[in-house]
Amino acid sequence: MAHDIRIVTEAELREVVQLDLTVVDVIETAFAALARGGVVMPPILSMELREANGEVDVKTAYIPGFDGFAIKVSPGFFDNPKLGLPSLNGLMILFSARTGLVESLYLDNGYLTDIRTAAAGAVAARHLAPERVETAGVIGTGVQARLQMRAAHLVRPFARVLVHGRDMDKARASAADLAASLGIKAEAVADAAALVGESQLVVTTTPARAPVLKADWLHPGLHITAMGSDQPGKNELEPAALMAADAYVCDRVSQCEVSGELEAARAAGLWTKGTPAEIGEVILGTKPGRRSPADITICDLTGTGVQDTAIATHVRARFGTAGTLIRA
Repeated sequence: MAHDIRIVTEAELREVVQLDLTVVDVIETAFAALARGGVVMPPILSMELREANGEVDVKTAYIPGFDGFAIKVSPGFFDNPKLGLPSLNGLMILFSARTGLVESLYLDNGYLTDIRTAAAGAVAARHLAPERVETAGVIGTGVQARLQMRAAHLVRPFARVLVHGRDMDKARASAADLAASLGIKAEAVADAAALVGESQLVVTTTPARAPVLKADWLHPGLHITAMGSDQPGKNELEPAALMAADAYVCDRVSQCEVSGELEAARAAGLWTKGTPAEIGEVILGTKPGRRSPADITICDLTGTGVQDTAIATHVRARFGTAGTLIRA
């Protein structure tokens, strides 16, 4: 028997879904569901294409009580900007959790991934950053660097942002964009250590395979969200930083062990604190996060399938009759 499938383009998605507190709440709810248990979330299917400086991740999850589940395909080809193409693209497929039939196809070119990833950064900041943030810093200059700062500003409305990148022209462009979009002071800085030293909230958004943030830069009252390490071998934080932090929190421990900052710390033989807390457990209050304003906290975001299912079902609820229907 034929059924209808809704196809929605990136342009249509951008008209309806933006980075706002509603989306942050949607992602927070997904993390809480993951911590409660009952979620079915298989390991990430990941493939590296070294010849093309590319990688592909496939993520999915079923969340009890949701009537749909998403499968997300997310390629990242990092030489694409040289060709005038975006680094990230991809799509999400929303299936019925009752029949398994395809319900919606979101041709988002990575837009929904960008939004849900930034929203996860806001969730981390909401639950782990100091209550008062005057200066935020970002190491990285791409789309996600900008989105992470916009997301963090929703929950910790800082007055100043610092941007560091290997290319100072890109850092200056990113700072100018953030100044315009947030209406705050923004500055590109060449010294990453100085950026960390002046910030209460720092986000790292790079594909680095060697640390871009050193342990001896940490200071009381600092929160760090590391979201670039989402493949085996990637590493943004010096492993000793995880041990130095008062709280190190994962989005999913099993993922961080093989593709997050925890992978590098364990490989170096430095991690001795047992099983870290997950952000969902901090949200529910079953595991501690920040205990005092002077604490140093780190959140390791590798990206989870629950985020994709949550954002995809949110999109379906927002869209109504928009998009194109095909009969399959």
